[in-house]
Amino acid sequence: MKLKVIAAATLVAWAVAAHAQSAVTLYGAIDTGLLYQSANAPNFQSKVNLGHVYELKDAGMFTSFWGLRGAEDIGGGYKVNFRLQGAFTSTNGKFGLSDTPGSAAIFNQQSTLGISGPFGSIDAGRQFVPVIFAMADTDVRGAQFFGSILTAWLGMNQAAGWQGTSTNGAIGALYDSNAIVYQSPKFHGISLGLEYALGGVAGRLQGGTRESAVLRYSNYGLNLSAAYYNGHDSNPFTTTPAGAIITAPATGLDNNRFYYFGVMYTFHDLSVSTSYSIGRNPAKSGQDDFEMISGGLGYKFTSFLKVTSGFYYLKDRNVSSNQSDMYAVGAEYSLSRATIAYVQVGHVNNRGKMSQTIAYGAPVPEGTSSTAAMIGIRHSF
Repeated sequence: MKLKVIAAATLVAWAVAAHAQSAVTLYGAIDTGLLYQSANAPNFQSKVNLGHVYELKDAGMFTSFWGLRGAEDIGGGYKVNFRLQGAFTSTNGKFGLSDTPGSAAIFNQQSTLGISGPFGSIDAGRQFVPVIFAMADTDVRGAQFFGSILTAWLGMNQAAGWQGTSTNGAIGALYDSNAIVYQSPKFHGISLGLEYALGGVAGRLQGGTRESAVLRYSNYGLNLSAAYYNGHDSNPFTTTPAGAIITAPATGLDNNRFYYFGVMYTFHDLSVSTSYSIGRNPAKSGQDDFEMISGGLGYKFTSFLKVTSGFYYLKDRNVSSNQSDMYAVGAEYSLSRATIAYVQVGHVNNRGKMSQTIAYGAPVPEGTSSTAAMIGIRHSF
């Protein structure tokens, strides 16, 4: 009898230990608000001004998303990890864009399998490019979807011909498919991120490949970031006047280069940031060569309330008349640990052929000034 009790207890203890070593978590966020914008275009590349717009809009702070993540402890300080994460539009339930024009994907942000340990981590699959974290770390506005370094960078992509119908950008990238990313542990505040994305094109070793490197420092209230991104056969899709999508063959053409340098310093409740970056097409530097400068100021009034502001300037280094400057300010109030209420206001002044947007997904016509305001709620789970 005693042996049976001991055996049963051992089995229960083993089962509990095994369960503790492996866990899967469902997580996400929903972000919805009311947007007003004084000038609006039908799409990212349109020159047509459709006038004022009032709409219920997703992503006042960040896009809505959901995902699954899990980790299994395999011993010795090592874990096997997976993450499946996809964006969706909260106002209509549609999935986010993929890297193919006009098509959506359930896990368009991350679908990775990897291993982590004392050496850091290695993840393989579709995932965020390390450059975006370097940008968010050194922007007081935190690379939000309304008036931030992210929307300014998207404006740079629009100027370089990005159609806005897929996640394949002309300059830099937010996500890369077929990517292998190494993230080092921090050493005295310094960390390194390296990425290589395989193209998988037969007979073309560099066809469709991407590579990037990010060096970050975070300590004593100071964040420093230096990033480099290089892509071959980036943004291979063009749209004819009739609406047909043409895909250029992958030849290994080096046509996407992005450099970023940023700094943010936080002293008590005050934060200040600035950055400088260059984005260009090495194959057509006389056509696509842009400069981006940012500055930000933020203050945390209480543990519940903070206000951030930013200035973002774009310039075409080939055509001096193509310039754009955008200003944004926002207030965030934490209703609880999981819910934030926010209000945002921004203004953009596009000159020449620039069409920088204030809010992602609400295009501003080329050469047009526009003012936007948004109020909403973001809930995480």
